[in-house]
Amino acid sequence: MPKLKRTPLFPLHEALNARCVDFGGWEMPIQYNGVIAEHQAVRNAAGVFDISHMGEIMVGGAHAEDFLELTLTNRASDLAVGDAQYSLLCNSQGGVVDDLYVYRIAQEVFLLIVNASRVDDDFSLLQKLVVDLKKDRTVNVVNESDDLAAIAVQGPNVSLFIDDVFTLKGLITVDKPTDLTKNQIDVFIYEDANVYVANTGYTGEAGFELVAPNEVITQLWNRIFDLGKNHGVKPAGLGARDTLRLEMGYPLYGNELNEKVTPLEAGLGYFIDLEKPFQGRQKLVSQKNNGFKRKNLGFVMTSKSPPPRKGYLVYIDGDQVGAVSSGTQSPSLGKGMGMAFIDMPHALVGKEVEIQIRDRYYPAVLSKKPMYKKDD
Repeated sequence: MPKLKRTPLFPLHEALNARCVDFGGWEMPIQYNGVIAEHQAVRNAAGVFDISHMGEIMVGGAHAEDFLELTLTNRASDLAVGDAQYSLLCNSQGGVVDDLYVYRIAQEVFLLIVNASRVDDDFSLLQKLVVDLKKDRTVNVVNESDDLAAIAVQGPNVSLFIDDVFTLKGLITVDKPTDLTKNQIDVFIYEDANVYVANTGYTGEAGFELVAPNEVITQLWNRIFDLGKNHGVKPAGLGARDTLRLEMGYPLYGNELNEKVTPLEAGLGYFIDLEKPFQGRQKLVSQKNNGFKRKNLGFVMTSKSPPPRKGYLVYIDGDQVGAVSSGTQSPSLGKGMGMAFIDMPHALVGKEVEIQIRDRYYPAVLSKKPMYKKDD
């Protein structure tokens, strides 16, 4: 069995007595003091996640924008320097190779943040496409994942202390992190190192994601906790990251997304521009015109039940119509919820269904995403 990888922050997780698990080949903290407590810390104060297992791929060169236009589903040309967008990388059949974030950090340089389990596949495919699209002389694709680490600082109290982490103005557009609007990125100096600070996240809360060289990530983590100690900041593991993203209806690769699921089936049509060419477009155009057999929707349990889990079957009037892709007991809603692939034509918001949990059937209702809103 291959040895699990560890992030530069692993000694800190050990010191905090974190419970660690195998996540995509990485030994990552699932929780420190309990998933619910960490979930509530992010919703009500501030939580810090080690996301150094994520990959960082740089795409640069005179035709970098053109290359990403021909490669990804979203329109990279819409990005000004300092802007970011969610996008998808598809195979030739329209299946999702990965979902990722694209940050334009210079006119001819883009930073792609990709899923941990997909780094090698993404990098290999991008290298192949550079050659296939005859861009290899004007586009460079570099995997910097081994040299960079990342943390996510999320929650309503983060804005009270994040600016004090850095003493100098941003190098792209803003003076301080809290000047960044949603989906904006800038570069700040910390311990003489460039740190990418983005107003993005995977929790549904305000917050930032920071990408820094391995050499300074521990100091950066400690600095954040020193400044945030009076604002309720807590370390948070992947367990809380999962319940937080599930409440928002955010997809997880391997659950809602894989190479046999198209973005349309996953309910991500908003992030596809069918007016431009990209790998897999023909299949997606066909699906849009002719329909598809299933769609991913949210659901909320309507009575007390054990937590729904991935793989549990969904029924209407005794007939199987789908399966749960992700499920949990929502700490914010106090009830079971999740996402499921539902066969057409049953994939309708408001439709009553039953989910088989062990030997019993529990009622639920299909829902729009997100399933949780701050005002609920």
